[in-house]
Amino acid sequence: MSKKNISFILHKPQLSENIGACARALKNFDFKNLVLINPKPIYPNDKILATSVGAKTVIKKSKEYHNLEKAIENIDIVIATSARFRNKNIKHINLEDLKKIDFKKKVAFLFGSEASGLSNNEISYANYTLQIPTNPSFKSLNLSHSLIIIAQHVANIIKTKNLIFKKSNKVKSASKKEIQSMVNLCVRNLDSINFFKPKEKKPIMLENLRNIFYKMDLSDKETRILSSVFASLGKKR
Repeated sequence: MSKKNISFILHKPQLSENIGACARALKNFDFKNLVLINPKPIYPNDKILATSVGAKTVIKKSKEYHNLEKAIENIDIVIATSARFRNKNIKHINLEDLKKIDFKKKVAFLFGSEASGLSNNEISYANYTLQIPTNPSFKSLNLSHSLIIIAQHVANIIKTKNLIFKKSNKVKSASKKEIQSMVNLCVRNLDSINFFKPKEKKPIMLENLRNIFYKMDLSDKETRILSSVFASLGKKR
């Protein structure tokens, strides 16, 4: 699967700021294919470029068409976004259903204008309609917000390998000895207030406490902070 096969089509966008923000959203998730159909503002313009921030390359590579039919003639699957359920003979899907889409084919996500969205005529060109789950009493999403939600979701589906997030070199994981010392301090304070009742359940309660602290992946600093908290609570009594 490749991001090169995926296009994002803005049908009659009205605001320069939204066009620029959409370009920026695409670059956030390393998509490159932006398509515009009859944009209302002059395209491109200074406001679009300014709003796109570092995504001017996306705008430079973008394509502009005068009608939807021409824009999708080389597309295999068109997914139209809509906040409204359409009573048409077309399959409605949600974000999770995108996992079933064959992204080896050329796929385009179609977005309507800010004022009116997509008409039934424009929807008729689509293979699917996609609705982003929102507050039922307030479904309207900003154009760029809708696009970035879908872009992030699709990027997550098609990525070939997971990104490995490493801790900062300044963060040192707590040793087992440090964690156990903290746990022992916690247990001593709990013992002093007769927390472990009934006594026969103390072993399993201790197991549960250890499970909590050990799976937290604490740093040595966090362990020292918690030890200080437990020590202070003991002094309060």
